[in-house]
Amino acid sequence: MKPTEILKQLKIDSLKAKYPNFPPSAIPVPTYSDKTANGLTKMVIDWLQLNGHQAERINTMGVARVNKGPKDESFNRNFTSVTWTPSGSTKGSADISSVINGFSVKLEVKIGKDRQSEAQRKYEADIKKAGGYYFIITDFNQFYELYFILIDKLKPYDHFTF
Repeated sequence: MKPTEILKQLKIDSLKAKYPNFPPSAIPVPTYSDKTANGLTKMVIDWLQLNGHQAERINTMGVARVNKGPKDESFNRNFTSVTWTPSGSTKGSADISSVINGFSVKLEVKIGKDRQSEAQRKYEADIKKAGGYYFIITDFNQFYELYFILIDKLKPYDHFTF
């Protein structure tokens, strides 16, 4: 079975477990595509979460704030302006932050001709210097292969409390 088909089946099985009273025919078949950055990000996060890991999308874009101005009677509408509120996240943060078997793993999604910015290269270096893992993902098959290498290398460790 292809990696995307395996992911679809995992998602269907999780929905069946979550909604046991739903008839199987009422469970929607998920659609996945790694042709866009958003699609690939969703696939990777779903895979990690469905396999018991923590994973979340990191949004570094900030927020556009629309400010309504006074109404202009000749056009019968309010003039607006937009101001940009920067994100509070670290510049260059990876698209996906995850914890796999207790290890911090950052995943940057790049599709087509998209390349890392200087801030992203610095962030990658900072993560590696701190002992974390950082990878660039370009399609789901590549991630799927990387995942099994990580699972083999990153063995769970016992957590301690004090």
